[in-house]
Amino acid sequence: MRSLPLFVILVAFVGAMGTVKEDQRMDSLAGKTIRWSFVDGPIPDVTFEHAFGEDGSVTWRIMDGEHKGASRREQRYAAVRVNESTWAISYLSASGHTLTVVLNLDDHRAIGFGSDDKSWYPLTGSFELLK
Repeated sequence: MRSLPLFVILVAFVGAMGTVKEDQRMDSLAGKTIRWSFVDGPIPDVTFEHAFGEDGSVTWRIMDGEHKGASRREQRYAAVRVNESTWAISYLSASGHTLTVVLNLDDHRAIGFGSDDKSWYPLTGSFELLK
């Protein structure tokens, strides 16, 4: 009988570990739009919107700041679902810049790396899943 309380605690812990709000579950990024901004790196406090296409492309837009309205469709992105609440996303832009970002659906934190042929920047920020 002593193992029953331990079993109940274990079941509650495992259940809590797998809990993700239903509206945050994603099986694919295709058709999704994510808006994120970073507090550091080369363009801090600027919001970017990324629309992930069914064809594997990603279209980014700068939503505010000096370059507001700039946009480009990139040929391909890669996205890996780490677990129910974590995604890793990366793409190489036509300009030669690479963005790799990890999104935590539980707390909406974004961490990543931006780089080009001369520079590399760690990035921290937040994101919002629009659809």
